[in-house]
Amino acid sequence: MDTISNFLVQIKNALAVKKPFVVTPYSKFNHELARILLEEKYIENFKIIGKLPKKILKIELKYDKNGIPTIQEIKRISKPGRRLYLKNKQLKPVKSGYGRYIISTSSGLMTNIEAKKRNLGGEIICEIF
Repeated sequence: MDTISNFLVQIKNALAVKKPFVVTPYSKFNHELARILLEEKYIENFKIIGKLPKKILKIELKYDKNGIPTIQEIKRISKPGRRLYLKNKQLKPVKSGYGRYIISTSSGLMTNIEAKKRNLGGEIICEIF
């Protein structure tokens, strides 16, 4: 089971029906993804609820004044059957600079912009626009 895809699809589906928040199972990887989404202002906030083994992440989704979600598209790029790695020099702007890649590097998860600044490459986890 691909837990990263489940995490992204839960967010995508909740945005489609305009839910105020989504509850997903906790993992360190999901926690880091949520932290990056918060830093990039794609979500309102997130909380860790409960104790192991029943920890969950509650993610508050963000919408503009007209009720349009800030995340227009969230897509898994590197999948268990096909991993996609890029070097630093291969990192290009996403959607003319309006979108972001989330990359798993040797220094942890980060956006393509931060990876480019640190001169790092890695596995492309997902694309957000």
